[in-house]
Amino acid sequence: MNFLTTLRRRSYARPILLLMALVVLGIGYSVVSPERSSAETDMTQQIEKGKALFDLTCSSCHGLGAEGTQFGPSLIGVGAASVDFQMGTGRMPAARMESQLPSKQVQYSQEQIEAVAAYVATLGPGPAIATPDQVSTDGLTEEEIARGGALFRANCSACHGIVGGGGAMPNGKFAPSLTETSPTHIYGAMRSGPQQMPTFSKDVMPDQSVREIIAYLDEANAQPNHGGLTMGAAGPVSEGFWAFVIGIGGLSIVATWICKKGARAR
Repeated sequence: MNFLTTLRRRSYARPILLLMALVVLGIGYSVVSPERSSAETDMTQQIEKGKALFDLTCSSCHGLGAEGTQFGPSLIGVGAASVDFQMGTGRMPAARMESQLPSKQVQYSQEQIEAVAAYVATLGPGPAIATPDQVSTDGLTEEEIARGGALFRANCSACHGIVGGGGAMPNGKFAPSLTETSPTHIYGAMRSGPQQMPTFSKDVMPDQSVREIIAYLDEANAQPNHGGLTMGAAGPVSEGFWAFVIGIGGLSIVATWICKKGARAR
């Protein structure tokens, strides 16, 4: 007892006791705390890999913290779906500033795209990449596919055409064709609203409605083209207009030529 009393009076006693308490606390916590699951470990590694790739290839335009610069917008809160769409369609990285970024050859592997998307998702809440169930069209009835067609014509056809063939827009912009766009990227575009496209939240357009629209596009593009030239599949009105101009215009030219030739013969 005398030894302990003497030890407590030493100037270095309290730091030693505090250190010992911290060691005991750390050992106790390591014993009772749950081990990190392999999924959590994989997610952490994926985010770290995505941040490293972002710092290397994206930060020059979007900023080191993805806060945006004069060369690129902020990515805080855009969500993983936006990153997957932009990088998965080759729109990013952009070679130069344009009125609208076109799709081109993809520069990254899917693993790299998902890593960057996972990192950007940590910067703020936003739409996630679609799961297979959210874009699957298996089991949809003809009635549901028809409803998807009605939804597409009401919300999308003004820009993308009656069956998703794409179309021109003001100021040098355009609505791209959807004939070769994957269901995941269609979902991502609807949820994130890239460039001129409006954003369709789940409150406005539930996942079931998105599935029906995707099913309609698949069904429409799978139909054989019995009419020959589709003129971009912009719709019956525009196609009828061009048929009228070319058809009637061509007949008028031929009729004028015949009349002139007959007049010369007399």
